[in-house]
Amino acid sequence: MSLAYILTEQRLRALALTSTEFARLQASTLRAKLLKIGAVILRNTRRVRVMLSSAFPYQAIFIAAVHALDSP
Repeated sequence: MSLAYILTEQRLRALALTSTEFARLQASTLRAKLLKIGAVILRNTRRVRVMLSSAFPYQAIFIAAVHALDSP
């Protein structure tokens, strides 16, 4: 299981976080700061919405990473 986390975070760094301050973080730090966050997930028939807390300090980096991973 930990190997899967490390490989996922390596790929996340390579695709979405190259020009951010998170590009050189260790896997455990990246997971704690960017992936282990509280959110509300709303789902209906057309879309899934993830609502982050407005107090989340890395919200801009998270959104940029999601957009980078979403584009082909």
